[in-house]
Amino acid sequence: MKAAISLPDDVFQAAETLAEARGWSRSRLYAEALRQYLKRQDPDEITAQLNVVAEEVSHEQVLRRKANRSALMASDW
Repeated sequence: MKAAISLPDDVFQAAETLAEARGWSRSRLYAEALRQYLKRQDPDEITAQLNVVAEEVSHEQVLRRKANRSALMASDW
C-alpha cells in the first residue's frame, strides 16, 4: 500500500540518516517505526508488559521478606 504523508523537515532528515546508516529503504524504516509504535499502543501489549513488571516486583518483595526474616532470626532481641 502506498501513502503520502507530510513530515517536519527535521524528522524527515533524521529518518533519512537512520535508514541510510542501517542500510534500509525509507519504506522499511517507516513500516518498522509504525509497527513498533502500534505495538506500544496495544492495550493487550501494555497489560502484558505491566504484568512482567508486577511479577518482578512481587518476586523482589518475597526475597526482601525472606532476607528480613533471616536477619531477625539471627539477631538477639
